[in-house]
Amino acid sequence: MSKPLPTAVRTHLTALRMLLVMTVILGLAYPLLVTGISQVAFASKANGSLVSSGGKEIGSSLLGQSYNLPKKDPNDPNEEAQPDPKWFQPRPSAAGTGYDAKSSSASNLGPNSADLLKAVEDRRAAVAAFDGVAPATVPVDALTASGSGLDPDISVAYAREQVGRVAKARSLSADTLNHLIDTYTDGRSIGFLGQPGVNVVLLNKALSEQK
Repeated sequence: MSKPLPTAVRTHLTALRMLLVMTVILGLAYPLLVTGISQVAFASKANGSLVSSGGKEIGSSLLGQSYNLPKKDPNDPNEEAQPDPKWFQPRPSAAGTGYDAKSSSASNLGPNSADLLKAVEDRRAAVAAFDGVAPATVPVDALTASGSGLDPDISVAYAREQVGRVAKARSLSADTLNHLIDTYTDGRSIGFLGQPGVNVVLLNKALSEQK
């Protein structure tokens, strides 16, 4: 008759078996189940809400991006990129050099910061000149970055402000552009939180497909 294993050994073997069972259940079966359900029921969202145009992935509807003219010298780090008048422009971004998903961040400058106040006034003058409007009418979101620096939405007011410039650059009617803005305007979250916003990535995708 074999001698019973010591209590400590039996306890450790039980713990090891439990570890193996839970590893299979929680480390393999559960993730595969959740992944399978997400791919069947929410494939687009599960894969990053990617946006395609002409068979090519151009971004994600969850992440903003810059729409700038090509640099005269792509290798010059000191040359500042200029916004392209043919596109609706997003709000400013403090993520890296702008909308860098690897550097999501805000400026961390407070309302009493002289640097922030100067940046806001500089942006106000630049946006007003670019869109051909009075500086006093420039919306707040055209002057300040979002907390993440990656927000793809702008206010309806900022989108409307850009209609004249984009219409002129693309020889499109203002009615066409306003219709696109209406199409890609999202309402308030759960009906009452926040303000309606326009997804610039989706708006510019639709804009690129206009004849």
